[in-house]
Amino acid sequence: MDQEHIPGDGEGAGRRRFLAIATGAATAAGLGAVAGCAGGTPDGAGGTTAGKGPTPGATAAKGGPAGFDVKAENAKPGHADWHVTKAGPARAIEGFADKVSVLPGESFGLHVSTTAPRFTVSAYRMGWYGGARARLVWRSEALPGVRQPEHTVDAATRMVRTRWPRTTTVDTKDWPEGCYLLRLDAQGGEGQRFVPVTVRSAAGTGRTVVVNAVATWQAYNRWGGYGSYDGPTGGYATRSLAVTFDRPYEYDDGAGLFLVYEAPLLALAERLGIPLAYATTTDVAREKRLLEGAAAVLSLGHDEYWSPEQRAHFTAARDAGTNIAILGANCCFRRIRLEPSDLGPDRTVVCYKSAYDQDPGFKRGQPATVDFRSAPGADPESSLLGVIYDGYPVDAPYVVTHPDHWLFEGTGVKAGDRFAHLVGVEYDKVNTGFPTPRPIEILAHSPVVCEGRPSHQDTAYYTIPSGAGVFATGTMRWVEALDASGDGRGGSRHGLDAKAGALTTRVTENLLRTFAAGPAGRTHPAQDNVKAVYGG
Repeated sequence: MDQEHIPGDGEGAGRRRFLAIATGAATAAGLGAVAGCAGGTPDGAGGTTAGKGPTPGATAAKGGPAGFDVKAENAKPGHADWHVTKAGPARAIEGFADKVSVLPGESFGLHVSTTAPRFTVSAYRMGWYGGARARLVWRSEALPGVRQPEHTVDAATRMVRTRWPRTTTVDTKDWPEGCYLLRLDAQGGEGQRFVPVTVRSAAGTGRTVVVNAVATWQAYNRWGGYGSYDGPTGGYATRSLAVTFDRPYEYDDGAGLFLVYEAPLLALAERLGIPLAYATTTDVAREKRLLEGAAAVLSLGHDEYWSPEQRAHFTAARDAGTNIAILGANCCFRRIRLEPSDLGPDRTVVCYKSAYDQDPGFKRGQPATVDFRSAPGADPESSLLGVIYDGYPVDAPYVVTHPDHWLFEGTGVKAGDRFAHLVGVEYDKVNTGFPTPRPIEILAHSPVVCEGRPSHQDTAYYTIPSGAGVFATGTMRWVEALDASGDGRGGSRHGLDAKAGALTTRVTENLLRTFAAGPAGRTHPAQDNVKAVYGG
């Protein structure tokens, strides 16, 4: 089992900088080398309201799943003014929700710090809405602002703590289920920030479950100077061993990783009218029933940090016939443990990585919070995904090798067609040196050179006896590419162009429609081609 190419975690600053590169928040210029491909072993009141739909998670009827009507929701007028346009200075206004997700009608607390005397909260449900991408469902009256106390850092884990008192309580009565961004607006336009929250579905029966990768959002969050990769010095040794949802998100004006890695897919699925259910990774870890009877479950663009419970529930769903789509790369890589915070259960993400033997939980007999493929308790992610993480950073063309596959229907592609910049910044491949379900089909086999090491990126699809189909894009840029347009010369979205946008959109449409119809392996069984692609 050759693992010499797998990145270690000695490059905390590199991983943080990698995120900036991956999200387009910064360019590689001046950031220094981003290590990863070579060397090491894995370690690694007032306002608008929306009408409430039928009971979420109702039993699927013969004509299709009952419950929330995605088409009807997206037929309502959208509000294109949802963006943050006046971020203001640092710390002008920021906040977090004390629940990652709620059921429709439940309430949650907002913890807000601002230098302004007053502020408002606007709740936008994210979707398609004729291209507006959001609909305003509620707006608060003006609320008194307060500058909250400075954060502290836990001496043992270097976890940032805020302990901010609750500013206000938000009631989600009449909010449709879905993915939300709350926008905080400081009085007079002195600042704006987002707070993400999911109004989750009660069940996923008969539906395609969209899973927000909130544990990964939090691992990459460096609000307060610390994240899961490094601390203020930029060194791996000063990283947080645990991170908490009890703090704002630093990236994308408080939206975390949602806007780059998830929102484009959500918009496409809602435009198509796919029957959807909504959940977060912490919900799936806590409640196995969320995926029971689901037609499909979607892991989006960057979903790296998984608990053993989440993985077990994904696997059980697959083995019962639920399709799985991995629309990113580096998925299910880090094994985590969810613990409570001062504000509630499952609000602390524990991941000691190479220091797992110092973890009090491990000493109590709980699984080591190392990479899934690493000892102790090695369980490579390929047994679920079909592909396995191979490295970063890369920027390479995506090369089609199986143009007749049903997923490429309507794209017009031919063998050897190339799509510039679509492979990056992390990638996966089929590697039968790790546990790999068979039969598995490789649809794209793209040459890459990662820090001098030649390799390949693979897009793959496999099926199992339950009828489930599992698809993995093998590249982190897939969801981002859904919004790509123009000639790519402007530098946005890593140079992805309209050609890449058209390809990923059509393939994803084919995927979503087929996976929503039920076990894809019954109608589209995989035909193994690993030997034909790799030889030997």
